[in-house]
Amino acid sequence: MSHARLALIEQLATIATEREARVEVLVKVDHLPIHAFHFGTSDLATPLLLVVGGVHGLERVGTDVAIAYLATLITRLAWDELLRDALTRCRIIVVPLLNPVGMMRGWRANGNGIDLMRNAPAPEQPATFFVGGQRWSPKLPWFMGLEGAAMEPEARALVSLVEKVAFGSPCAIAIDLHSGFGVIDRVWFPYARSLDPPPDLARILRLGTLIDTTLPHHGYRFEQTARVYTIRGDLWDHLYDRRRAMGEGALLPLTLEMGSWAWVRKNPWQGLSTLGRFNPVKPHRLARTQRRHIPLLELLFHAAASHRTWL
Repeated sequence: MSHARLALIEQLATIATEREARVEVLVKVDHLPIHAFHFGTSDLATPLLLVVGGVHGLERVGTDVAIAYLATLITRLAWDELLRDALTRCRIIVVPLLNPVGMMRGWRANGNGIDLMRNAPAPEQPATFFVGGQRWSPKLPWFMGLEGAAMEPEARALVSLVEKVAFGSPCAIAIDLHSGFGVIDRVWFPYARSLDPPPDLARILRLGTLIDTTLPHHGYRFEQTARVYTIRGDLWDHLYDRRRAMGEGALLPLTLEMGSWAWVRKNPWQGLSTLGRFNPVKPHRLARTQRRHIPLLELLFHAAASHRTWL
């Protein structure tokens, strides 16, 4: 099934290129490509929505949602004049599968046993025990990598992409698609490393209000990541701080944490498999999940494009 996902991404890349999108391979890891789909203007000083999936190889549903969104965008490019007009002034970038090796092997980590979302440079500060990142062994989950080691190629590719495409934007909203925690869907914002509020808290809460008022029956819990657990080496904390240090403009990184325990509660047998604890197994539940989050992604694109009215 993982090979099928990569094949589908390649098919979408061909169609997207025919419809004036740009597709690049950020890097190849063990000969497997990491694609980035670019829609819209090439002007880096314009608003941006960035969608990322497949950071953790076990969490295949994140890639499934990213692929569903890609398919929607590519289809609409053929007929949707409003979307085409908006993309003359804004951008959408989708990285549907950041960790292809981990997904092929059925691992959370990448091929070197490193958890990519705990792989950014991080001070040795307290974090939730074990889950928040550990440096003991790549044979254990949540391994951050050795102290002082370079970031993994997948993490470097994402950081380099964000620095290039988002740091010059007046408003860049990123959403990283994950699963595996809780019975409800959560939208998390920085910081993951600390309960200290992020400097952009007022802006982030205004974005949360937009979600609440525009999608009044959405069912997401909007909260700071660290309210649930703290993490060292979070890539989005790292990028958020780097962008803040530059001054004017905003990078607002969000994480959609799909509540996979709800799928297990409805179908307890799938809890006996590793993949089943992180992904919907029943076809109708996967289809429902793939369509359920499209309105949120659409709203975030409109929020980035219309940032002057609320940011």
